[in-house]
Amino acid sequence: MLAEKLFLHVLIIFAPVLFYFVIFENKKLNIFNPYIYGLMQGTAAALCMLFSTYNFGLYWDLRYVPLVLSFLYGGPISGGIVVFFIIITRTYMGGEALFYGYISVLLAASIPMFFSMRFWNFEKSKRIVIAVIVSFWPAFIQLGILVSWLIFDGSIDGDVKQLLIYIIVFGIILNIGIGFAAKLYEVVIERERMKQEIQNAEKLNTIGELAASIAHEIRNPLTVVKGFLQLMEKQQKSENLEYLRIVLSELGRAESTISDYLNFAEPQFEKIESFPLNEVIIDVCKLLEPFASKENIQLKTSLNSSDHVLTDRNQIKQAFVNIIKNAIEASENGGSVNITITSDGMYFYIIVKDTGKGMTKEQLNRIGTLFYTTKDKGTGLGTMVSIRIIQSMDGRITFESQPDVGTEVKIIIPQR
Repeated sequence: MLAEKLFLHVLIIFAPVLFYFVIFENKKLNIFNPYIYGLMQGTAAALCMLFSTYNFGLYWDLRYVPLVLSFLYGGPISGGIVVFFIIITRTYMGGEALFYGYISVLLAASIPMFFSMRFWNFEKSKRIVIAVIVSFWPAFIQLGILVSWLIFDGSIDGDVKQLLIYIIVFGIILNIGIGFAAKLYEVVIERERMKQEIQNAEKLNTIGELAASIAHEIRNPLTVVKGFLQLMEKQQKSENLEYLRIVLSELGRAESTISDYLNFAEPQFEKIESFPLNEVIIDVCKLLEPFASKENIQLKTSLNSSDHVLTDRNQIKQAFVNIIKNAIEASENGGSVNITITSDGMYFYIIVKDTGKGMTKEQLNRIGTLFYTTKDKGTGLGTMVSIRIIQSMDGRITFESQPDVGTEVKIIIPQR
């Protein structure tokens, strides 16, 4: 009887995900919004309690699975909502062990709340394992409450052997339920991530095609104008040369921007060669050293790999120039930018870390979006170009940042 009821609870625990897919999937609603997620998991916990099995003076149910999931995947607010639902439902149900029920839920919430602050720092597979491990704590609390109840206020109404079976079945199904539920939520997260990546790829392709088309149309007349101005520079009198030089300089800047747009649309790897990656970093640091000195920023390097990379030297150099220059500009007066390279024989790991103003979570989510920048002047195009170059090399680039602490850019490039 207990096993059937607990498996029914497992279905109740899966209900929030199914409800999300049926009702909210196409409405751009985040399932892990702390308030929405807390309400869904709180309802699941309440239903588990209302359809519980009463024996040995206690209610046997899987209320703690939604509790653990809410703290880990939804955060403290979501977990607090579920705790509130459990306390209200337990009060409604009453019973001789009501006081023990209150103690049980508060103790059971302590460890999941502790892990909620660190949970998203782990990878997908580790998050599932952590969820299962954390679920042992409520099971242990349930066992402790049961023993306390039997010692101080109750007596074993039935066979001791039956009690042990209840405890074993409860523990096994509790862990199975939270394991499968965590796996299901990870599938939802991965699905949403892939959906977002597909949408971003479609946007980038559309913008890239538009950028390439516009850039080609503008570049041709600019080239003609620049050619005639260069001829005029040779023939004009000295008083007009200063203006011509300014015009030519601005035309050169416009051409550089157009080249960035073309590179963003489709990076051109014209000359593929093998060379040590640390040579490129050294060249970029030498190039940016005067700019860093002017801003009173110290460039520090730790190049622990002399392995070769097979790619276009100019393209990867452009990517690193943009990334390191951004780090210098983000750093405050007297700060530093640290560049490290390591390799494991298959991949290069390049980390660019600054001590600047950092970014909020909202700003971090928008990094890599065209025309978005945290600088007073800029278009965000340089970062976009760098991301496209790294991705064209089958590499990955990630950003981590904290306000008033700094930003860390991690680049992973395959060795080939």
